[in-house]
Amino acid sequence: MGQLCGRCVQLLRDFVAFVQRMSSNLVQGIKECLTLISKCSCLKQNSSKARQLYKPILQPHERVTAEEFLQHIETGFEMSPLGKDPLEALRTLAFSENPGLQQSAALYYLHMSQHMNVPLPVEHLEPFYALLRSADLEVQQMSSLSLVNFLLEGNIDKELVVQMGLLEPILDLLESEDPTVQCNSCACTMILAVSESNREAIGTARGVTPLLSLANSYDPRVQQNAVGAILNLTQSEKIQHVLCKEGALPVLTLLLESPDSEVQYYSCATLSNVAANVQHHEAMLRPGNRFLLRTLISLLSSSVDKVSSQACVCLRNLATSADIQAEMVAEDVLPKLCSLLTSGSEDVRHASIALLWILSQHPHNQDTLACVKLLQSLGMLLSAHKTDPVIVGHTACIIKNLSLSKNRQRIIESPCVEGLLQTMLSTDTQEDSLHYVTSCLAELAKQEGATLCMVQWMDEPLTKCLVRLAGQLEHTEPSFQAASIIQHMIGHEKMMLLLKSHTREIQAYLKNFLTHQEIRFQQLGISTFCRLREDPEFSLAFRKSQMAKLLEQVRQQTEETQELLRAAICHEDS
Repeated sequence: MGQLCGRCVQLLRDFVAFVQRMSSNLVQGIKECLTLISKCSCLKQNSSKARQLYKPILQPHERVTAEEFLQHIETGFEMSPLGKDPLEALRTLAFSENPGLQQSAALYYLHMSQHMNVPLPVEHLEPFYALLRSADLEVQQMSSLSLVNFLLEGNIDKELVVQMGLLEPILDLLESEDPTVQCNSCACTMILAVSESNREAIGTARGVTPLLSLANSYDPRVQQNAVGAILNLTQSEKIQHVLCKEGALPVLTLLLESPDSEVQYYSCATLSNVAANVQHHEAMLRPGNRFLLRTLISLLSSSVDKVSSQACVCLRNLATSADIQAEMVAEDVLPKLCSLLTSGSEDVRHASIALLWILSQHPHNQDTLACVKLLQSLGMLLSAHKTDPVIVGHTACIIKNLSLSKNRQRIIESPCVEGLLQTMLSTDTQEDSLHYVTSCLAELAKQEGATLCMVQWMDEPLTKCLVRLAGQLEHTEPSFQAASIIQHMIGHEKMMLLLKSHTREIQAYLKNFLTHQEIRFQQLGISTFCRLREDPEFSLAFRKSQMAKLLEQVRQQTEETQELLRAAICHEDS
């Protein structure tokens, strides 16, 4: 080949120079592009991959620190916080870029978390930040697990963890691709969310969205902890709104059908918290879609006590309107609740009787609820748990609600009346449940059929109990209701015989009633006096106790009051 001429040589030189200029501009453009991309937050989690492309060099001071720390562990290792020098060594290992050194620090924390039984000092929390931020997966796994252990054992203050800035790396780990790291970070968040201030911090840091995503995880451990964290967060009304906005309700509703009972319980309890806020009911129970309602009712048959109990609580929170209550009854909820009343779990019994009480308040449900099976169940429940104030109080309220219906005869024929009477012997006067029992019996006693039934079960202990309650005016309502029950039963021979052995106590409470400030007490006292006076023995006793004189004083006071009222009315008319 011949030599190039001068003109061709110059052309080649110009081309090379052009390529160099273009390459320089291209390289600069590439650098600027990569710089902008590297600064974006989306690469925050994936930055670990870039750091895995090289093996960090072990610095001389790190080698010395590692040897000293190892020597400390080998010579005098104790399950207690480190001193100043070993702690500084641990900090050096944690903040190293060498995965091996970080793994040593993480392993130390993990071992301590499994054996230490004293609080971890504040200064020991600082290395956690570097370990949770580590690019090494094993370091992330061990450090997050050790933090869970410390929190579970109460060796770290929950609020302090957030104050030390550890919440951000914990929430970042929720987006890890490793199920173990996801599980641990969810567990950390669940424990931290027990604190009110921490719940607000988690909400502010946008920790709700990744948790909701992990609630759909195929890993049961991750799913449990994610839903558990959401449950604790729903104690905040603000976060309830965030969850509803993020579309949590359909997710939680579907999780009710999970084969995992823990997930069922957590999701049901979460929905219960949300349902406690009435403004969410429209979103939870959209017209034409009652999937949630039907699913909750089906969970009443769960073999897991806490699931069926929590389903009752959720249904109770949702049953704020007559329409929803009617739908629950229409969905055949009654047989399931009757079955739960016989449960061996106290929580289940309490939750089911509370739901029945809510349903019994609506008049349209009362005829359906006043069936023989339920009334038999309520009577047996009173007999078996007569000292349980929750059972006794709610059952008495249910029976009173049902007694207002046309099916009162069914109540009279059931074991309910006997059950209510017997609970009075076992219930403390201070208990609110006693008020509900006496109020229910007083309402039933207004009907002659019920009175006959009550007289049938009356004996000396019950009579003594009623008379004693009537005399305890410091407990206003039970006193009035007990005296009302006595007044309705006076006309029966058996009751009169029982009352005669308590003549002195009866006279005492009648005197108090006649001088009581409330008109209803005076009226009840007068009517009781008139009915008892028809019996010769009571009539003689009243004459000896000067009851007539007291009645005359009441009459005079009443006449004076009437004169004053007439004068006031005449003055007003003029």
